[in-house]
Amino acid sequence: MIFLDKELKSLPSKLNHTMMQQGLDQLADITSSEERIIQLLQIYVELFPVKNALLFRYSPLGHLAEGIVSIDSTGINYIFSIRDDVRSLPGIFSAIHEYQAKYIPSQDYLTQLGSKYIPNSDSLYSVLVVPICTGSTVIGYICSNEFDEEVMFHQDLLSDFTRFGNLSGKLFKLTSKIDSTHGLSKRELEVMEELAKGGVIKQLVDILGISETTIKQYVKSVIKKLGVQNRTQAVAELVRRGVIS
Repeated sequence: MIFLDKELKSLPSKLNHTMMQQGLDQLADITSSEERIIQLLQIYVELFPVKNALLFRYSPLGHLAEGIVSIDSTGINYIFSIRDDVRSLPGIFSAIHEYQAKYIPSQDYLTQLGSKYIPNSDSLYSVLVVPICTGSTVIGYICSNEFDEEVMFHQDLLSDFTRFGNLSGKLFKLTSKIDSTHGLSKRELEVMEELAKGGVIKQLVDILGISETTIKQYVKSVIKKLGVQNRTQAVAELVRRGVIS
């Protein structure tokens, strides 16, 4: 795990450029694409006055955004069930179009992000959007809605968020292994592939050489990662995404 100097985090943001570069440079030594992405979010949360981060990949074709993973005080969660046409989310769309980090105060939430993700008007909150770019192409973005107390999103700080997005995009593209497998392990994929062929759990014990309890744990893990309700939905979702056939 990559840890940053806590004393440096308390310095003015404009002085953190070296630390930002050094932290991101360490990601090149991580061979696992999934681990690299998680470490990226950990660096982001350690470096900036934010308490959570949700990572999305973005396709300019159709303006589709899909959730990948989130990190907060409770740990790591996969958010593959989130899919949006960002043209319906003006705040995010403008950040992508302008290649700039954008802070959306709570009073502008409804006009900038709509009502899709809020149960009632008491749930309005501020949101930060940080585009991840490779050259002139936005390949993803990070969102945060939990911040350190009394943080002020002045232009210098927003510029540093923008810089972070640009440096992140240069390190790797989000069309990596975590995208193609959607965060599933090799064993989880093997189990789901056999189920897609019509196999039942008792048969998989002999086919894969693992216990029935372990197979059920793999299935439960896949259901959670995909954000679906049951095994049938998990198989259908993986087939739809082209992960299994």
